[in-house]
This record gives sequence, C-alpha cells and structure tokens, in this order.
Amino acid sequence: MTENEIIYIIRGSIFRVYNTLGPGLLESAYEAALKYELEKSGLQVRSQVALPMIYENI
Repeated sequence: MTENEIIYIIRGSIFRVYNTLGPGLLESAYEAALKYELEKSGLQVRSQVALPMIYENI
C-alpha cells in the first residue's frame, strides 16, 4: 500500500467519524471512533503511545 493510499484511507475515516458524531464531543470519543474506523479499513493502529520526553529535570 502506498503512502497516498494510506492517506486516502485516513482522510476518509476522519470525515466519516466527524460526519457521524458531529462537533462538541471530547477528544477521546473521536479518538476511539477513528481508531475503530482505521482498524475496520485494515490498518494497524496504536493509540496513546508513550513517548520519551525530557522537560527540565523530569
């Protein structure tokens, strides 16, 4: 699958989720719905992946 095909699937999924749910929900609701749509389209998806970060002394 090419990058353009993947992007096409992602954009279509985003529009489907937004048109179905509409505005005003929490980000977590859109995230869960988008993850479901992407997986339904055959993509492998991970959400809320931990990333290493350095902030001052933390």
